[in-house]
Amino acid sequence: MLNCGSTTKLAAMPSNSADYVFVDPPFGNNLHYSELNFLWESWLKLMTNRTLEAVMDVELDRSLLDYQKLMTSSFREIYRVLKPGRWMTVEFHNSRNSVWNAIQLAMGEAGFIIADVRTLDKQQQTYKQSIQNLVKQDLVISAYKPNTDLEIRFQLEAGTEDGAWDFVRNHLRQLPIFVSQKGKGEAIAERQAFLLFDRMVAFHVQRGIMVPLSAGGFYEGLAQLFEYRDGMYFLADQVDEYDKKKQTVSELRQLELIVRDEFSAVQWLRQQLAEKPQRFSELQPQFMRETAGWSKEEQRLELSEILRLNFLCYGGEGEVPVQIRNYLSKNFHDLRGLAKDAPALQAKASDRWYVPDPNKAVDLEKIRERELLKTFEEYRASGVKKIKVPRLEALRAGFKRAWDQRDYTTIVEVAAKIPESILQEDTKLLMFYDLAATRLGVG
Repeated sequence: MLNCGSTTKLAAMPSNSADYVFVDPPFGNNLHYSELNFLWESWLKLMTNRTLEAVMDVELDRSLLDYQKLMTSSFREIYRVLKPGRWMTVEFHNSRNSVWNAIQLAMGEAGFIIADVRTLDKQQQTYKQSIQNLVKQDLVISAYKPNTDLEIRFQLEAGTEDGAWDFVRNHLRQLPIFVSQKGKGEAIAERQAFLLFDRMVAFHVQRGIMVPLSAGGFYEGLAQLFEYRDGMYFLADQVDEYDKKKQTVSELRQLELIVRDEFSAVQWLRQQLAEKPQRFSELQPQFMRETAGWSKEEQRLELSEILRLNFLCYGGEGEVPVQIRNYLSKNFHDLRGLAKDAPALQAKASDRWYVPDPNKAVDLEKIRERELLKTFEEYRASGVKKIKVPRLEALRAGFKRAWDQRDYTTIVEVAAKIPESILQEDTKLLMFYDLAATRLGVG
């Protein structure tokens, strides 16, 4: 069947009828397709109806928000016609984070769950790319429509921890188990703890359900319920396949992290300290180098503050933590086989920061959340019209708490105090804001 029309209304297709959907949508403001076709259409005497063209257009007074709404409508129709448990691939290209975030949010609001994001290097540049120095690679986004069984179970378990873990199990089942290229294994971003938490939160929020787990409780549960390998989590029946395939590659490449804000700084430090527990004096020069590109729109934190709220430091007394002990025994022959509280081992381990085990991480997360919410409350109560350089993690924590309390007004009012660019370029903030604004009938 061939059909030409707006994706916002696929009237010719019945619900749950498509096995797979590939989408190559308009890329925000990059190309205005109807204008590019003007000469041909004039010759054919058949003009495009631009009313529902999903592009940002100054002439039509169509903003990024308008583009996002049109894309949401399109994805909702695609979601309707796609069979449960089946997949959609979206090829996307834009150098602006705000437009990329609008696409992600539109997919989420339609009901899709993103499972993988990769780059597609098409080798040859277009004429526009070559003369304007545009981004050379497209993003390929793989997302799926949850199967009917999950949705039915979730209706019964909504707002409970069992419902949250049921979603995680189903999501892990959809993700690739092992990815390799040119003889080297690649870390799978979606299997990392923080992204699993983000997907779980989004699944609840986009369905209007209170999130039943804090970040600390979620990370503790991950460690108890799932198998852990190389910074990633797996189902019990997946881990054997991962272990076997890992033996076939020469190395496993870690994800490259670009530190731009507090969140990415924590992830970078977690990566560094997991490999090698280090003293502050060792970390500081590396941290200064990595954070040179810290966003000017976000409050910058000192290394000491980030370490205090997210990691632990061994003070030199009592048993040396296993995280430090494993590193030292592997790299220093004279420290192998020593007792956990041997003076030589204690001296070498003293003052080293390390990644806490999940149980202690929960306690740290509670302290961190209290401080973030205290900062958010200061933003809420402040009489200033604009908070020029906010702390994004405080905004994220505050928006989430306000959402759980169904305090949509606070979300909208605080959002009005921060630069629009910050709101548009952060998918978490934008998700809470858009849904809160919809419930209040504003925006």
